[in-house]
Amino acid sequence: MTDASPWWAPHVHADRRPRLMLRNALSGALRAWFAARDFVEIEAGALQVSPGNEAHLAAFATVEARSDGTRQPLYLHTSPEFACKKLLAAGEPRLFSLAPVYRNGERSALHHPAFTMLEWYRAGETYEALMGDCAALLALAADTAGVRRFAFRDRRADPYFEPARISVAEAFQLFAGIDILASVEPGGATDRDRLAAAVRALELRTAPDDTWADLFSRVLTERIEPRLGQGRATILYDYPVPEAALARVSAGDPRVAERFELYCCGVELANGFGELTDAAEQRRRFTAEMDERERVYGERYPLDEDFLTALGAMPEASGIALGFDRLVMLATGALRIEDVIWTPVADLRS
Repeated sequence: MTDASPWWAPHVHADRRPRLMLRNALSGALRAWFAARDFVEIEAGALQVSPGNEAHLAAFATVEARSDGTRQPLYLHTSPEFACKKLLAAGEPRLFSLAPVYRNGERSALHHPAFTMLEWYRAGETYEALMGDCAALLALAADTAGVRRFAFRDRRADPYFEPARISVAEAFQLFAGIDILASVEPGGATDRDRLAAAVRALELRTAPDDTWADLFSRVLTERIEPRLGQGRATILYDYPVPEAALARVSAGDPRVAERFELYCCGVELANGFGELTDAAEQRRRFTAEMDERERVYGERYPLDEDFLTALGAMPEASGIALGFDRLVMLATGALRIEDVIWTPVADLRS
């Protein structure tokens, strides 16, 4: 055990309690906001046949012991996304989930193995509608907390200002002097060596086995993200196709996809998409992600074939996931995510 007092010690709980009560108030305010706009709250089952298929997201694995003696591998979901999209295919036009998700190997000031994700979808609407939602929810959180500023460490932002918008290409040029789209071809092929040369010119670390995605993430993390969301929130949009995940390709530029992220006080809060509904393309992307996971970590997760089937019946839609605990942190000025979680996962390291 660590020497620090546990979270349930009365004096520790007394210090944490005001933030936790604000957490409760904010969850109620969010539910009321969505209900007023005809969103249905859904409860996604935490146990899934696939936890998601992103190369660098690690899941918690378990096994279902069936009554007939057989055993089925299952995973705690890293997001309710697959379940939500199946419900879109079933005919739900607007839905949201505010519930725990689970990610292995993630514990830091801003990460926790079990955390709460707010995820919502709009059928038949573009991802620009989600950008408007984000602005409204930041103001709602500030109203609920009774604050005029959000804070994290030495950074501040006014949650009532309309978020600034900057494309990924603009951000790479402005903050790193890199023409990122010069290393991306229509369809998503990349020039890894060209980007590596640009990264070395910044005197950032590179390694022979770095992929284009590794280099992209390093520049984003070290040179761009710390500059975002200061003074006001920032929406970073039009991600290159290789970073498209589950987003559809932009009609205006085949090198970029309809993906954006919301930042506030340098903290990534949300990740939104104009959703991909091409099942064959989604399968190709999932397979490529799992090939990369196997290369790096020596394992891969199964594909959810039921999800891929449902994707073919899903309407055009936009969807977004927001880290609820991080939003509470910003509204309360908390420095660690455990400070706003009622019962944090035990850390038994001595």
